[in-house]
Amino acid sequence: MTITTRPSRSGPSLLGGSIDVPVNPCQHEAPRSVQSWTGEPGTVGSVALVGAGKMGLPLAAQFAGHGWQVTAVDVNPAVVDAINEGRSHVAEEPGLVEAVAEAHASGRLRATTNGTEAARSVDVVVVIVPVMLNDRQQPDYRYMDAAVEAVGPGLHPGSLVVFETTLPVGDTRGRFTPALEAASGLKVEDDLFVAFSPERLLSGHVFQNLATYPKLVGGIGPASTARAAAFYASVLDAEVVAMSKAEAAEFAKLAETTYRDVNIALANEFANYAERVGVDILEVISAANSQPYSHIHQPGIGVGGHCIPVYPHFLLSRAPEMTLVDASRKANDGQVDRAIATLEGALDGLEGVEVLVLGLTYRDGVKELAYSRAIPLIDGLHARGARVLAFDPLLDAGEVVQVGAVPWPWGSAAPSVRAIVTQTADPAWASLDPAWFAELRVVLDGRNSLGDLALPAGIDYHGIGVPSRTGG
Repeated sequence: MTITTRPSRSGPSLLGGSIDVPVNPCQHEAPRSVQSWTGEPGTVGSVALVGAGKMGLPLAAQFAGHGWQVTAVDVNPAVVDAINEGRSHVAEEPGLVEAVAEAHASGRLRATTNGTEAARSVDVVVVIVPVMLNDRQQPDYRYMDAAVEAVGPGLHPGSLVVFETTLPVGDTRGRFTPALEAASGLKVEDDLFVAFSPERLLSGHVFQNLATYPKLVGGIGPASTARAAAFYASVLDAEVVAMSKAEAAEFAKLAETTYRDVNIALANEFANYAERVGVDILEVISAANSQPYSHIHQPGIGVGGHCIPVYPHFLLSRAPEMTLVDASRKANDGQVDRAIATLEGALDGLEGVEVLVLGLTYRDGVKELAYSRAIPLIDGLHARGARVLAFDPLLDAGEVVQVGAVPWPWGSAAPSVRAIVTQTADPAWASLDPAWFAELRVVLDGRNSLGDLALPAGIDYHGIGVPSRTGG
């Protein structure tokens, strides 16, 4: 694919608030395999993918599908065994099961727990292991430091290391490059190449995203940028953007995710005001977004997942003066308390009240609890004396118990439930039958997905920024 220094398009039209980006067709010709890959166009070599999780495993399959010999590295022996048997341990990603099986059958995908040996045997090392937050809302490097420590001794002259994990600005150069140099004895830009290239992927859409979004690449120096850009041009069907330096690429990823957090916080504040003045915020947003410079996001009960609640804190860890970013984080996290307060007001308190929470993962269709707002929601309900039941179609009863709730089998009678809260917008909720809940008094629709639900007399409906109503 094309390598450029600026994206060829600034983005699709946001008219009406919708985004429709075309998928790029594959235009790669059959590659020539080489023993020592140096970035020559039309050639492929060998790559180690460190971290074979929900994003890492699709990347491994993508690389193998474009002719590279791929070694997936993971600390979990069960993950390694599955890959070596041609199986994907990630079941929810469309196309991944087939891609892993095909890559394994072709002989281009294997797995190991030994990062040092993997790095020693390949031309390129791509690292995508988690950097999350510690209890002080600061970056937690335990997994990334361990990954760097593992691959460093295996690096050899000509090795390229690319970090795809989102990092605070400056970490590729200031934290990890010195560690790689020290462990390998190599010199960056001379016989070692290091770059940052953030993953820009959404669970459930990974392969589509890989063929759609421009791939941002920034190296420690020009040679590292060129080598990394050449690698991605050989494995992706999207445009590759060679940025000026690693810091620019790091900042770009933080900027795009923090923008979404700030936008959602604004939508939530708009929603709170809409409730006060008796206006439907969904109508307002739809109208506002009909002007192409407006792209207001959707309000809700809060923001979860590995990315949006986390990466603004990466900025704040280095730039605490970003007060708007800090305020947005607090606004979005505060939505759970607002929801609980709504329930308290509607039921004159929650002591002894049975509440059903629908949706425990951070997003419907994705089996992941990272920063899910269901967890503080359940904790907050317990703190006010409520008894919490829960259901999520992706979780079994044991997993529901682990988050602190009593499992409720979908469709079973629960006569003592007086309140239902939807924490995700799973399509299954559309078939919810209020007749299952003889004492139901309140439905709090945390994602505004049940506005058309028919409710019997005496049951109140509350959404986020939409007019409340009583059934009947």
